[in-house]
Amino acid sequence: MIKVSVHREDLSEIDHVFTDEEGRYSVAVAEGETVTVRFDTHHSLTNARDWQPSVVANVITSDTTPLDRCLLPTGHDFGAAWNTDALNGYVMAAAVNEVEEYAPTAAYRLSMLKQPTPVLASLQRRLLDHFGEPG
Repeated sequence: MIKVSVHREDLSEIDHVFTDEEGRYSVAVAEGETVTVRFDTHHSLTNARDWQPSVVANVITSDTTPLDRCLLPTGHDFGAAWNTDALNGYVMAAAVNEVEEYAPTAAYRLSMLKQPTPVLASLQRRLLDHFGEPG
């Protein structure tokens, strides 16, 4: 039940779907379009606090463009690349103006990330400021 949303270059949403029990999903998008795909839990799900988001940017669609993502479990640290990917998920949420309903789970999950560099820690702090401290 991961929400998969597909966005145009201007970040307007084309469509979104939820993965099935095996993590599979399908979204119909015109061939040759450049899109950004965001993977995240929906705030209303019981496991919304359990997983960090992920973003794949600048994907050029084709007849079948498979995108497999492994989301970082909240409270785990698999390294800087995973943390950067999660931060990009929150940047995307902020860019498409998801705040009110998204903020409580976002702030909690963001607070669980451990950043290995001052630059990433600064970005995390700004995102926490944007979404509010966890409650």
